[in-house]
Amino acid sequence: MRNTPAIEPISVDIATAVELTSIGRTRIYELINSGELASKTIGRRRVIPYAALKALAVGEAA
Repeated sequence: MRNTPAIEPISVDIATAVELTSIGRTRIYELINSGELASKTIGRRRVIPYAALKALAVGEAA
């Protein structure tokens, strides 16, 4: 059996961000709209860089 390192995603969708952070969907959008949480819209889909979620978790500014 190989020891394969875990691969972090580059970005996650809103639903996954809610699951990972235990922050509600509305609060996630509030953080995005205030500029406290970075996001990118690709087509009709909004994604959040995984690094931005990690920074939010440790209290660093976006």
